Amino acid sequence: MNILYLDCYAGISGDMTVGALLDLGVPLAYLEAELAKLGLPAGSYILSASRTERRHIPALKFDVGVHDHHTHRHYGGIDAMIAASTLSASAKERARTIFRRLAEAEATVHGVPIEKVHFHEVGAIDSIVDVVGTAICLDYLRVDQVYASALPLGGGFVETAHGRLPVPAPATAELLQGLAVHGDLTSGERVTPTGAAIVAALAVGTGKQPPLRLERIGCGAGGRDFDDCPNILRAFLGTAEHGRTGDEVVVVETNIDDATPEVLGYAMERLLEEGALDVFFTPIQMKKNRPATLLSFLCRPEQLQGLAHLALAETSAIGLRYHHAARITLQRSVEERKTPLGPVRFKQVFEEGRLLRCAPEYEDCRRVARERGIPLQEVMRIVTMSVNEVHCNLSGNDGD
Repeated sequence: MNILYLDCYAGISGDMTVGALLDLGVPLAYLEAELAKLGLPAGSYILSASRTERRHIPALKFDVGVHDHHTHRHYGGIDAMIAASTLSASAKERARTIFRRLAEAEATVHGVPIEKVHFHEVGAIDSIVDVVGTAICLDYLRVDQVYASALPLGGGFVETAHGRLPVPAPATAELLQGLAVHGDLTSGERVTPTGAAIVAALAVGTGKQPPLRLERIGCGAGGRDFDDCPNILRAFLGTAEHGRTGDEVVVVETNIDDATPEVLGYAMERLLEEGALDVFFTPIQMKKNRPATLLSFLCRPEQLQGLAHLALAETSAIGLRYHHAARITLQRSVEERKTPLGPVRFKQVFEEGRLLRCAPEYEDCRRVARERGIPLQEVMRIVTMSVNEVHCNLSGNDGD
């Protein structure tokens, strides 16, 4: 599994991201050829990439020279243009996801439906090139997962089509919700809306660097120098160590001594329905020797506020405590397979491409058991045995 870690110590923008990815080995000619598939007006832009330095650190500066200054583009038109292009499916999906996050942020800030969102700076050709170019480069580098460091909030003001706005600008601030941020750098716009959208849409986790076997480093230069640090985005490309990947989760807990089992059971169902990674109960002893329950759930950082609100609404808890935790996971996938009892999904766990475990999905086995009137344990035995036999036959077939 190929992992890309974006070291955003100085911030991140669209052009810095493309520059760092080009520095990792994506040919500029390849990027130009792929961008041509968007069908933008001929001659409306020109790309360039040049070597430069920021505080004596070498980096690649990516620039888009725009000849078509069409300043108003609607989200629907941009999305349709990407969808209708002949770009690869993965590049289209990533580019559309980034623009979707941008549109959602703008819709929230301006209080309008997403279909009525129109872009100014972000809708310009150079930003379309930055967003789609990022997706194209990730596809070329065969990046499976993206991670990012904590993002600097910056400070001061920025001039926009909406006037002079505080940094981070409202749409950028909206995109930063749920991401790891810090206030160590206080001058200037360090994170642009495009840069924030790239991280918000694509990063599996923000904050800690995942464990990886480092292979290459790319550096993308920003457009200006800052006094406090080199204005460079570093991109670390590597592979998951021993087939394992890492990300960041939030562990949330609360002690409850006055809720019925029915209420707790329903709270667990609701938390799982809304995206909690796991929910579990632990029997504990509280004040006055009262038997009680420790409710714990795991979630991604961007889910914390929503799930915390849900837990407080659905239980008698009066507060929650939480902490961020790094975790290491094996590669997992779900695959539907044919069995004597019909199609059944199987959970698969891999390490370095080698299948470690394969187990039938409970809900599928439950469905088959009810439909056929067969005990659940027998269903699980039959489907597991049939899949194991196929695996053994394939493993023992040397071919000619």
